[in-house]
Formats: sequence, structure tokens, C-alpha cells
Amino acid sequence: MIKAYSFGELKEAKQVSLGRMEVLGIVSEARELSQAHTAPVMDHSPPFLATYKSLFGGQQAIDTETEVVECCDLPLIDLSRLHDVLEAAQCKQDIVTAASEWGFFQIVSHGIPDGLLARLREEQVKMFRQPFKRKTSEKLLDFSDDSYRWGTPTATSLKHLSWSEAFHIPLSSSNKPARSSTIRCVIEELSLAMAQLAIQLVDTLAEGFGRDGTYMKENCTRNMCYLRLNRYPPCPIPAQVFGLVPHTDSDFLTILCQDEVIGLQLKKGGRWFTVRPNPNTLVINIGDLFQAWSNGLYKSVEHRVMSNPHLERFSVAYFMCPSNETVIESSAQPAIYRKFSFGEYRQQVQQDVRRMGHKVGLTRFLA
Repeated sequence: MIKAYSFGELKEAKQVSLGRMEVLGIVSEARELSQAHTAPVMDHSPPFLATYKSLFGGQQAIDTETEVVECCDLPLIDLSRLHDVLEAAQCKQDIVTAASEWGFFQIVSHGIPDGLLARLREEQVKMFRQPFKRKTSEKLLDFSDDSYRWGTPTATSLKHLSWSEAFHIPLSSSNKPARSSTIRCVIEELSLAMAQLAIQLVDTLAEGFGRDGTYMKENCTRNMCYLRLNRYPPCPIPAQVFGLVPHTDSDFLTILCQDEVIGLQLKKGGRWFTVRPNPNTLVINIGDLFQAWSNGLYKSVEHRVMSNPHLERFSVAYFMCPSNETVIESSAQPAIYRKFSFGEYRQQVQQDVRRMGHKVGLTRFLA
């Protein structure tokens, strides 16, 4: 069912399990913030206002306050049907239809234990509770010097600023940890499970346009992929900045695990839809590379995260990526996009962001 709300109503939504948040130790912070007009400075939160103060001086807020946004449930796919002789064909067709019409869908019976996802969430919260100075100065996960990221260093206006922080983890660095830790072990276990799930999904999606999953298995090995731990802190000025700016994903496929806090929105038919959060499912979305490889059959859909004045939001995303040398080329004729390497695509995206403040994407690669 789809219901229309103004964004002013949505941003005040508190669709979150307080009991679960108390376990994670974040309810007191949310309540404290809800009692104040301006959020207090927190030791573990990035200094957004101080760092980007020049962007707030007299600039127009992002135009969401009066925007009417529809709330929707994504297509729901039960993957257990793939193992039922009578249901498998229809299940595959449902996946193909969702990927081509929505570019997003949610799945259950995906094979990743709830306990594993819960363990990662607990460790994730602990990581983001570390003092901000420590997160920026120490390699907390021993992965890479730039794994911790926050805000948008290239932002030249409010519409390009993301009110969020993240640990961006290349899985190539998780194979031989310098020292053992609970979160490293959980990340290793989860990334293995995510990789297996991703292959299962791309096998079905490739079959949908006459290909098989061999290309993906050869070029999108787990050590080429990324895991991103996200936190969207409470924002005292939600009408002015996004939690995550509108974008498409520069990969083949993304697997997202989100909590109960409303925030994710996607664009369909020129309108924005708020995705009703369901922590019992995983959200799947098509990336730019899959859209190009499928010759436009599957849609890499623009999406964003709205900031929240009271509640913080957590999510974990697995990005299925190839090596930089991998060539993306559709076998369909006429091809919509010219062939290009992933390295070339990434370089163009980075160049556009530096020059224009935002990603241009696949339109740069039209045939």
C-alpha cells in the first residue's frame, strides 16, 4: 500500500523499536536531542556545523519541506521459492520484474543468520561511539588509512553535503588481519555470506537476459568488493541537508541491511518514494554497471537518505564490484552504452564530483 505524506510529517516519524535501541544504548541520545532546538555537540559525532559553516550562510535550504513524498513497501521476494520446483520459475521472474521496474526489492529467506546481522550492528554501534578524534586519527579496523569518512569534502553547496559518517572497508584487506578483534571476525563472516548471496542473485538476474553468472563469478570476487558501515547522526537542521545526497551506486549490485528508522528514499517515475523500513528483510538495489551490462533492462535508480532531527540511523551495505580492469559491455544490439572498464568509470565519476559537485554517471558513456 502507498500512502502520501509531506516531508514535514516524515522527518518527525519515529518508526523505531525503542526497546531495541535501548539495548544499543542510543535512546537517551535521541530523547535528549528531541528536547532541544539545536542538537548538542557530542564527543563521538563529527563537527558538521563547524566544518561546513560557510555553506550555511544565507544559502537556500534543500526543497523538501513542502514536497509530497509517498511511502511505499518495496517488492518482497521470498528466496526459499528458488528451491521449490513449482515456485522457482515464478520467483526468478519476480526478481527480474522488480529489478527492471523498480531497481530495488527486498528479500527474506536469504540465508544470512539474524544473529550474525545483530552481532555486526552491536559492534558497528561501538565503533561509531568511539571519540571522533580517535576515529579520524587511528586505524580502528586496521583496514586502510582512509576507511573512516564523514561529510562531503568536495561539497560547495548544501545540496552536495551528506550528514553522515561511515567506515568504508575494502574486503581485500580483511583476509589477513593484523590483529584479531570481534568486529573483524564478524565482518569476515558476514562478507562471506553476502558474497554467496550476491552470486545467487546475479545468477538469476543474468539468466533474465540470456546470460549466466560466469562473468560475475570471474570478475566480482569477494576481495574486489566493499562493505560500508553507515551512521546518520541526528541533524538539528534536517530541512537544509540530506543524510546522504541523491545518487546511484557505481557497482553491479548492492545488498543493504538497515534498521527501523525511516530515511531511505528512491526515485520512480519522476517522484520520490520513502521506503518503509523493515529490519527483517535485506534491501537489494541494481547498480550502474548492471544497468549497462543488461543494456538498460535493469534500472540503477537514484536514491537518497533524509536526515532526522531526533534519531540516528544505522545501515550496512555490501557493494558487489569488479576489478578496475574489468570491461563492462552489453551483448545486446544496438547497445545503449559503449564498452568501458570499471577503472575508467570510477575515474570519470571522481572527476565529475570534483568539477561539478555531483556524479553524472552512465550518461557519460552512451554509445
